[in-house]
Amino acid sequence: MSPHITEDIKKLFRAVLTLENEDECAAFFEDLCTIRELQALSQRLCVAEMLKDGKKYQLIGEETGASTATISRVNRCLNYGSGGYARVLDDLEKKK
Repeated sequence: MSPHITEDIKKLFRAVLTLENEDECAAFFEDLCTIRELQALSQRLCVAEMLKDGKKYQLIGEETGASTATISRVNRCLNYGSGGYARVLDDLEKKK
């Protein structure tokens, strides 16, 4: 685990793991985050999915409104990160 992951962040992760369904997640994240923060997080996930599907930066930017900096950061995480995006995207694909 990353050295940037503090005990408080671990506590947040444990809290998320207690949520049992989409409604509980929505309630928790609506209390925890601003709408803009939720939009930014969901945008990154959409960008990751589009990058995984081989879409080009320009199309991703047009469709999601993400900046090239955001797209580049997500791409770097997909290619050199800890595998979080890949794991979640694979799990989501299996549940379709």
